[in-house]
Amino acid sequence: MDTPADNRADIRDFLVTRRARLRPEQVGLPAGNRRRVPGLRREEVAVLAGVSTEWYTRLEKGHIRGISEDVLEAVARALHLNEEERTYLFDLARAARPAPRRPPRRKDVEVAAPIQWMLDSITMSAAFVRNGRLDVVATNALARALHAPMFASTTTTAHGRANFARYHFLDPASRDFFIDWEAGAAATVALLRTEAGREPNDRALRELIGELSTLSGEFRTLWASHDIRIRHEGTKRLQHPVVGALELTYQSLGLPTVPGAVTELSVYTAEPATVHEEHLKLLTSWAATTAAEAADTPRP
Repeated sequence: MDTPADNRADIRDFLVTRRARLRPEQVGLPAGNRRRVPGLRREEVAVLAGVSTEWYTRLEKGHIRGISEDVLEAVARALHLNEEERTYLFDLARAARPAPRRPPRRKDVEVAAPIQWMLDSITMSAAFVRNGRLDVVATNALARALHAPMFASTTTTAHGRANFARYHFLDPASRDFFIDWEAGAAATVALLRTEAGREPNDRALRELIGELSTLSGEFRTLWASHDIRIRHEGTKRLQHPVVGALELTYQSLGLPTVPGAVTELSVYTAEPATVHEEHLKLLTSWAATTAAEAADTPRP
């Protein structure tokens, strides 16, 4: 039988942060005037969940093994968890349970040729595939041109693969490239936190989180917030060094590649008939010209 992940600290901190953000009046309780810390008390969450205070205190210390799904549902409701937070809590519970045989951690593999063909066939949108650690594992030409500063960054060249989290937190130039740097930083950490709950035994992920925690105080602060993000979509504003300002809509969807792996296709596109579409067309032309020049350059 495999040893379960020791994720008690993650369970404890997640539940404490969710409890701290709730005000008594949000759950129909009197506010009172003797609260020394923000949020609900443990005994109040226990009442709302229909369990004893002792039981909930034990849960909040990270002892989640053996807890039924019905009780976890009750705790999720008591803490007003949204769907993504609820999924994360259940992922933590699954990771803490012993299993007769856990599937081995999947190895990173190159994307299948048909997926690369699909990416290459997308010409008016930037499309790329990333894994749960936010490594970029495949791109089309426009995605590589769009993220040219990241691919040229030492955070990429030093590791042989672009990683959104490393670039965001460890390259100061990212603050010029991402116009909404703070919002992007929060989303990046929330995506990594979700993956850590899903794959607590991923050594490469633990090393990445350790690296970012050591080198970036901003990452450490955001990591401690225990915010979760599963769906990745919205608007991205970039200041590109070649074509200037870009405002793009992006959508992500899961790809059924390696069993058990989280691999997502992300597509960035501009609203039709806008200056951002014109800038994206210019970037497409620049990418094609750059590729042609590179092909004509003799190799040493």
